[in-house]
Amino acid sequence: MNKPLGVTVIRHIVDSQRLHPEATGDLSGLLNELIVAGKTISAEVNMAGLADILGMSGKTNIQGEKVQKLDEFANNTIKKRMARCGYLCVMTSEEEDDAIPVEDGYEGKYTLAFDPLDGSTNIDVNVNIGTIFSVHRRRTKWGQGSREDMLQKGRDQVAAGYILYGSSTMLVFTTGEGVQGFTLDPSVGEFYLSHPDIRTPVRSKYLSVNEGNRNYWPENIRRYIDALKEKDKEKGRPCSCRYIGSLVADFHRNLIAGGIFIYPRDNKNPDKPYGKLRLLYEAAPLAMLIEQAGGRAITDDGINILDIEPNSLHQRVPLIIGSKLDVDEAQGYLG
Repeated sequence: MNKPLGVTVIRHIVDSQRLHPEATGDLSGLLNELIVAGKTISAEVNMAGLADILGMSGKTNIQGEKVQKLDEFANNTIKKRMARCGYLCVMTSEEEDDAIPVEDGYEGKYTLAFDPLDGSTNIDVNVNIGTIFSVHRRRTKWGQGSREDMLQKGRDQVAAGYILYGSSTMLVFTTGEGVQGFTLDPSVGEFYLSHPDIRTPVRSKYLSVNEGNRNYWPENIRRYIDALKEKDKEKGRPCSCRYIGSLVADFHRNLIAGGIFIYPRDNKNPDKPYGKLRLLYEAAPLAMLIEQAGGRAITDDGINILDIEPNSLHQRVPLIIGSKLDVDEAQGYLG
């Protein structure tokens, strides 16, 4: 049976590059290398139930979390693929303490921050997981990059996206000109454009929040979430609660169907009041995507995620992200 013809992700990237005569092709090349890494990880994820790769590796990451075997595989796959691609000057991973240098002689003009396998605590129960990435232009002029190159605001990202590994593998990304979604055809190993110009609904259909921590939230956050669950004149119904516990999966559903994801600060652990989400690896790239799709992303004190100047590679932030009108209302509750 003949396969239907469609726009591949490589064709889309090349066509987009042609709209910018000044482009050198480096960003296109960088994205292509990331896509190859994503395909490799996708193949391993799909084999995870059959191979000896599920479970813990025995290691602990910078966050103090046990590293899953598949986490480690994804992290190493991206590092090895990107270290010699020639487009990066430095990388940083959610799984590693410090910045990751590229190989000497292969220094480029971009930086890469990535969460190799977001939602990995759900690996053993076969829940959707994903790779999140963020790209900036370097600040230093040449040679190996530094922390100065990595610690940049989300507003200055040149590209951001994620690869979702689920019933199908999807790539969703932006280069600042809208959000495009591609689905992997495993029979030919190619991503095809399946969700062009994604626009998230302005009103939420779903509420994604871990209410097990409710007693530790600030009062204004509790009042706002109660309001979302009550009948609303404009919506005609309350938000339905949908929480997977895998940020990239919750975000993807809300991006497509309309929803709001909330991870506020809490007082349960005084040493980590801002929770578990990292600015560089999760909050900033998803904030770029949601703004490009017509939504918003703020902290629980109303600051735009994209305007935060990071002060460390593993800085944590509270996050409210999703449909624009609902995030607008959240800002009202935050004062």
